[in-house]
Amino acid sequence: MPLLDPKTWQPRTLAGGEYAVTEPATGETLATVTLAAAEDVGTAARDARAAQAEWAKAPHFVRAAVLRRAGDLFAAHADELREWIVRESGSIPGKADFELHVAAQECYEAAALASRPSGQILPSEAPRLSYTRRVPVGVVGVISPFNAPLILSIRSVAPALALGNAVVLKPDPRTAVCGGLALAAVFAEAGLPEGLLHVLPGGPEAGQALVADPNVPVISFTGSTAAGRAVGEAAGRLLKRAHLELGGNSALIVLEDADIDAVISTAAWGSFFHQGQICMTTGRHLVHASLYEEYVERLAAKADSLAVGDPHREQVHLGPIIDGAQLAKIQGLVESSTARGAKLAAGGTHERLFYRPTVLAGVDDATPAYAEEVFGPVAPVRSFADADEAAALAAAGPYGLSLGIVTRDTARGLDLAERIPTGIAHINDQTVNDEAVAPFGGIAASGTGARFGGEANLEAFTDVRWTTVRGDVAPYPF
Repeated sequence: MPLLDPKTWQPRTLAGGEYAVTEPATGETLATVTLAAAEDVGTAARDARAAQAEWAKAPHFVRAAVLRRAGDLFAAHADELREWIVRESGSIPGKADFELHVAAQECYEAAALASRPSGQILPSEAPRLSYTRRVPVGVVGVISPFNAPLILSIRSVAPALALGNAVVLKPDPRTAVCGGLALAAVFAEAGLPEGLLHVLPGGPEAGQALVADPNVPVISFTGSTAAGRAVGEAAGRLLKRAHLELGGNSALIVLEDADIDAVISTAAWGSFFHQGQICMTTGRHLVHASLYEEYVERLAAKADSLAVGDPHREQVHLGPIIDGAQLAKIQGLVESSTARGAKLAAGGTHERLFYRPTVLAGVDDATPAYAEEVFGPVAPVRSFADADEAAALAAAGPYGLSLGIVTRDTARGLDLAERIPTGIAHINDQTVNDEAVAPFGGIAASGTGARFGGEANLEAFTDVRWTTVRGDVAPYPF
């Protein structure tokens, strides 16, 4: 029996009008969903707040059991959900399988959060028991994007629910099903009580209403830096916590002792996986001058060898860009880069939404596709003379998300990583990595720091309450 039934997947009547969810590869309408208007957000937030109190009182093993069942359901319905991820977001099947694996693991890790020791016994100057404990914040607002829709929703939804909160989730309407309605269906089947998870596909107006709603004290936002700044500013005026996971322009540093035979596959994956539509994508290839020419030639050859097409109907390495607006941005950055002197070593062309993996050589600080986040399958390559220059180049710019360093001397790699401020660093790997057990987040224009995994989830979705207990009423001088 299918998990997702268009007749029942939106039980709430929403006021934002109908929206056609399309398949980027073909333009075919996959589903019609109803979008949320601002008033729908207020209704959902009130209902979530009303339902949350009983959920917070539920024994930890009850909440944990729901999360474990949800994890199992992502595996049980993998075939159905994989097809939605592939067709709705333009993912290749392997990327969809990775999302399903991570979604299940996020649920299992969240289940373990429900029984984590949640406080401390404190010393006190008075004759009393003094302790802290973590309590749910109440209602968590989650705003998630299109590029890894299942992962980027579940990694906030699962821990927030496990810790006793209710959630209002606003997925990107372009991936309303695999980034939102699929989660609602999974948790309903897993036994989550009604009223605790509200899925409201919608545009910026719904997101603004979610940030502003007085019943939503915490916002978990994943998206562009520009949108994240607006969310952070609005939340700050309202004295709300906003956890922001934003853009990046991550560097892969290839030192002179790197194994060039091994590094090309790693480098291509970092820039071209999911058409480069990932915040951690390798946006800058910094290569020692002694390897630069060979690196450009071999990376370009790798790019030319990759198949681009419909991931649902063909065996390909890259699928389509999500929509025409994103493709126009990518094409514009590549064209402006070549106009400023960058050499097009591979790619730079497209057919409909299928953009060829692209390699740019001869880039510098003024090259738009090097200086800015492209969010497409574009690999700008720049040479450096020594480790000091590599560190300076990698640290330059507004972002601070991920970093990759390739070297045969791992101690040297670790030392170099210490000189480059980022939220994530990988030695002998590219920049795109994710695990449910690991903290994730960037610094500077890439976000407000790690907010996923273990302790980070506790910090994100609970408040600390100080409590004291005395045997007798405390005496005072008057």
